[in-house]
Amino acid sequence: MSFYVTTPIYYVNASPHIGHAYTTIAADILARHRRQRGENTFFLTGTDEHGSNIPRVAAEAGLGLQEFVDRNAAAFEDMTSRVNASNDFFVRTTDPRHGERVQEFLERIRERGEIYEGVYAGLYCTRCEAFYGEDELVDGLCPQHGIPPEHVEEKNYFFRLSAYRDPLLRLYEERPDFVLPRFRSNEARSFIERGLEDISVSRAGQHWGVPVPWDPGQIVYVWIDALVNYWSALAFARPDEDLRPRLWPDVRHLLAKDILKFHCVIWPALLLAAGLDVPKQLFVHGYLLMDERKMSKSLGNVIDPLDLIDVYGVDALRFYLFRVATFGQDGNISVDGLHERYERELGNDLGNLLSRTTAMVARYRDGRLRAAPVSKELQAAVGAVQTEAASRLDEFDLTGALELVWDLVRTLNRHVEQSAPWELARDGSRAGELDGVLYELADGLRAVAVALAAYVPDTSVRILEALGQPDSAPWEDVSAGRAVEADGIEAAPPLFPRVDAPTAAA
Repeated sequence: MSFYVTTPIYYVNASPHIGHAYTTIAADILARHRRQRGENTFFLTGTDEHGSNIPRVAAEAGLGLQEFVDRNAAAFEDMTSRVNASNDFFVRTTDPRHGERVQEFLERIRERGEIYEGVYAGLYCTRCEAFYGEDELVDGLCPQHGIPPEHVEEKNYFFRLSAYRDPLLRLYEERPDFVLPRFRSNEARSFIERGLEDISVSRAGQHWGVPVPWDPGQIVYVWIDALVNYWSALAFARPDEDLRPRLWPDVRHLLAKDILKFHCVIWPALLLAAGLDVPKQLFVHGYLLMDERKMSKSLGNVIDPLDLIDVYGVDALRFYLFRVATFGQDGNISVDGLHERYERELGNDLGNLLSRTTAMVARYRDGRLRAAPVSKELQAAVGAVQTEAASRLDEFDLTGALELVWDLVRTLNRHVEQSAPWELARDGSRAGELDGVLYELADGLRAVAVALAAYVPDTSVRILEALGQPDSAPWEDVSAGRAVEADGIEAAPPLFPRVDAPTAAA
C-alpha cells in the first residue's frame, strides 16, 4: 500500500511562520505513522517561487530575482529541517524540471480543447495572487488580506472551468470523504453549485514564471504553476525514476482553509481536464490564532517557530500544536500556553513517569528489568491505543489520536500511585509483585514511546533507550508485553528540563 502526503508549497515572499510549521508537522506526523505501519510512504513539501509579487519584493530587498527566491527558499528548507520533518523531497517551482512538467500539463488540457484565448477584465488581489468576483469581496476588500483589489484587463488564456460544474458535483457525490472535514466539503460543494466561471491560466506582460508553451510571451498563472507541483515533483524526485505511476493519485493534500477553492475546486477540475485521476483526499485545516485573530505580518502577531524551538525544543512544539486545538478547527495559541503544556504534560505527566520508573528499576533491582505478565487492564489500555489511535490518524484526527496516547500516560501514572512500588520494595516476600509492577510500567512506557514516535520522534528514542529497549518503532509494537529484559537501566535525566521564562520565546 502507498501513502503520498503533501503540504501546500509555501510562498517565498516572506519568512516562514508558525502556520507553515503547523502544516509541515501535521504532514510529517502522518508520514511517520504510515512508515511505522510498513507502508510505502512519500512526503512532499516545498516552495512556490513565481508570481507577480516576487519582482516587487525582491527589488525592495535590493536583490536579484533568483537571489531573492534562493535566500527565502533556504529559510523554508531550514524551517522544514528544524521542525524535524522527514520529507522525501523538497520541490521548488523555479526548478526547470518542474517548469517542463507544468508546460506538459497545460498542453494536455489545451489538446483536449479546454483552453481558449480571451480578455480578462476584473479584480485581482496582488497579495494572494487571486482573481475575485464582486460577490467574493468583503466590504469591497480582499477576503484574505483586507486590501482593495486592483482592476486588471489583459489578454489571457482561459481554462473552461465552467464546464466542470457537473463533473465536480458528481465527484463529491460519489466520494463523500474526498474533502475533509465534512463541513469543508460542504463549503466547496456550495461554491461549485453556485456556478463556475472560466479562469485565467496565464498572465500577460510579465516574465517571472513558466512560459506558456505555445505563447512564450505569456507566463503560466502562478496558482496553476503551484498546483501542478504535486504531480510534477514525482517525475524527478528520484534520479532516473518517475514515481507518478506508483504514487499518483494515491495522494492526500493538507492545506489551510484560505486556499480551499484552489485545491478543492480548481485543482480537481484541472486534473479531470488533463485526463488524470483526482487526488485520494484533501484535508482542510483551520488557522492558528493569537488573541482570536489570524496571525499576519501586518498585524505583528506572527510567532517564529524557530524561536520556540530554541527555547523549548522541537518535540515540545510538535506536541503542543496538536494538543492545543482539534486539527481541522481554528486554534488559539500562545507562548504561555506552550509553557504550561510543557511543564504539566510533557514535564510532569511523561517526563516524571520515565524518571520515576527508571529510578525505581535502578534502585530496587540494580538496573535490571525482569519480564513479567501484564495485567488485563493494562493490556486493554495499550491495545486500545494501537487500534483506535491508528483509526483516528487514518481520519486525520491528529489531536484525537494524541489524546488517546495521553490517556495511557495518565493510566500509567495512576498505576504508579495505586501499586506503590516503594511499599512493595520494603517487603521481601512481595518481590514478584514488585518485578511485575516495574515491568508493567516500563512496558507501558515503551508502548507510549512507540505510539508517540510520529509526534515526538527524538523523545520517543530517548524513552526507549532509557528503558534498554530497541529504538525501532513499528506500530505493531504498540502492544502489551513486548518489552525485552534489560540490564544497566539508570535513573533517566529529565526528558523536558525546566524552562524558567516563557517570555524568552516571544
